[in-house]
Amino acid sequence: MAASFHAFVLAGTGSGCGKTTVTLGLLSLMKKRGLRVQPCKVGPDYLDTGWHTAVCGTASRNLDSFMLPTSTLNALFCEQMQHADIAVIEGVMGLYDGYGTDPDYCSTAAMAKQLGCPVILLVDGKAVSTSIAATVMGFQHFDPSLNIAGVIVNRVNSETHYQLLKVAVERYCSVPVLGYVPRMEGVALPERHLGLVTARESVINQQPWQDFAAMLEQTLDIDALLALSASDNLPVGEWPALPAADAGAGLTLAIADDEAFNFYYPDNITLLARTGLNIVRFSPLHDTCLPDCQMIWLGGGYPELHAAALARNVTMLEQLRAAHQRGVAIYAECGGLMYLGSSLEDSNGDRWLMADIIPGHSKMGKRLTRFGYCEAQATQQTLLATTGEVLRGHEFHYSDFTPETPAVMSCRKVRDGKTLQAWSGGWQVGNTFASYLHVHFAQRPEMLNHWLAAARNAL
Repeated sequence: MAASFHAFVLAGTGSGCGKTTVTLGLLSLMKKRGLRVQPCKVGPDYLDTGWHTAVCGTASRNLDSFMLPTSTLNALFCEQMQHADIAVIEGVMGLYDGYGTDPDYCSTAAMAKQLGCPVILLVDGKAVSTSIAATVMGFQHFDPSLNIAGVIVNRVNSETHYQLLKVAVERYCSVPVLGYVPRMEGVALPERHLGLVTARESVINQQPWQDFAAMLEQTLDIDALLALSASDNLPVGEWPALPAADAGAGLTLAIADDEAFNFYYPDNITLLARTGLNIVRFSPLHDTCLPDCQMIWLGGGYPELHAAALARNVTMLEQLRAAHQRGVAIYAECGGLMYLGSSLEDSNGDRWLMADIIPGHSKMGKRLTRFGYCEAQATQQTLLATTGEVLRGHEFHYSDFTPETPAVMSCRKVRDGKTLQAWSGGWQVGNTFASYLHVHFAQRPEMLNHWLAAARNAL
């Protein structure tokens, strides 16, 4: 029986081993072959998915098992595969690195097993020969139930070097080596202290990636990769109860979308669109007119890099304040919180006036203030959650927000059964809610009903 689709997970031995670069090359290559490609990323990362989307032209999806129940995540994956020939899934960190020390909790390995996808292990070939087999063997033996179906070797010096590595791995590990990735100029992704530069900030020159894909066509056995990743069995999933198909009818949601604000999960926007909402986009940086709307969403991004321009756009700040005062239901995440605060102090120490809707001040630091998964329980009615409801999400920010109004959520980071941190966060002022927490709406679709109800109640 012919396979109905292909899917594989590109995993690494650790962070920084080249997963994203190789994933982008494979996406470009598969697209060049005429395949409908669905890029995915294990975990909550916005930056890698932005690059996936820019290179292959299809919105990359986050597969996050901390925020999403297994059944829901599987249902989302199955829906995307209805329109794809192949899923190229980039792993997170090292293959067995998850949340805490349990390799089956929020790890790349756990996701591969959940989806029933084979793992292609990317191993660094620099300055090593036969010892590479020990590395591969260790990953194989750590979890014998995991299907490590093939190996790709990164940073190989020559064909002779590659043959030495290939023979060692295939002799001692009995797993096929599918080829190698030599060094190539022009395909490194730009970085800064916050991680990768977003794809939105860079003009994507497709030619280097097309050249990279053409090179991979020569150094990788793509036909073998496709054969190993062939399948006709999708994981079993089921949607949770969703808002009614007309729950958002007659309402307009304005989404901030520009160089300063662009961190959104495509699944979240799709879920909102399914309610019948009219969705429009606007730029807090460049537009002087806020769309006529009853709901506003200010996502994450890098407002600190554009603080001067945001502050100079006084007309937009005034229109946001007016929208807040008339009860428009405004939701802001991370960068959106910083924009809605009273002021923002950038990394140079310059302070810029912001919207002053959530009283408080943001200040950029030189180290991560908070990073990773956490839970947030509402201590009062908020735009997304009623008292006592718990939202799961993640925080990643170098800024700190000093509020002038009480927080409305009790947050905590629990790892390996122990509470590592506990803090208060999230602020509700009128019909506006903002926090540092990034969330996936599919974990609790009722939060959309709360948001829509708040918008209608203000009419």
